Amino acid sequence: MLTKTQGIVLGFIRYKESSIIVRIYTKDLGLRSYIVNGVRNIKTSKIALFQPLTLLDLVVYDKEKTDIQRISEIQIAYPFQSIPFKPYKISISFFLTEVLTKSLKDEAGNIELFDFLENSIKIFDQLPHFANFHLQFLIQLSEFLGFAIHDSTELQTQLIQAGYRLFNSQHHDIINELISSDYSTSTLNMNGVLRSEIADYLLKFYALHLESFGTIQSFEILKGL
Repeated sequence: MLTKTQGIVLGFIRYKESSIIVRIYTKDLGLRSYIVNGVRNIKTSKIALFQPLTLLDLVVYDKEKTDIQRISEIQIAYPFQSIPFKPYKISISFFLTEVLTKSLKDEAGNIELFDFLENSIKIFDQLPHFANFHLQFLIQLSEFLGFAIHDSTELQTQLIQAGYRLFNSQHHDIINELISSDYSTSTLNMNGVLRSEIADYLLKFYALHLESFGTIQSFEILKGL
């Protein structure tokens, strides 16, 4: 059965000589894996379609009891203006896709979640100041995953119960500002150390609520930026 949908690329692995298996979060079908043949051939540029966070229009095969499906038609839904061309945005995009890969376990489609992700990615692509984007993204995503962060005290309480250390007053102020502002209105100006500390708290919070969330390897890259 053919299904027309939209998708967000979460990553791919190489398969055989010139193929890949790509992980895509789709609007109507949820999380799916697709095999794509011939994209690693030196004569084709199709691999660009499968870079992290790429927004796609798709027509896909959806066969029951099949783990890896195939794509019938594919095209870019939104051409990026900055994400693939700015090293820091590339690093953040890898971080976000790793978080999403470990967070999106539902096989069913979730239109509200997809719309949130699509809108966030477009804003990220357009933002001139984006150093705190991933922090706000983690906070906003938590609501769609069922464990919304309402304020810094609630967040701290859960982390303390799990054996983690107290926040200081600066952490409280920053977290509450991140919660109350959106991507484009935040006026927070913090250094890389503080940013990494807040991100670490948020990732620990995710690990409390999501089984097998584990460690986000790409977080180490962001710490060095």
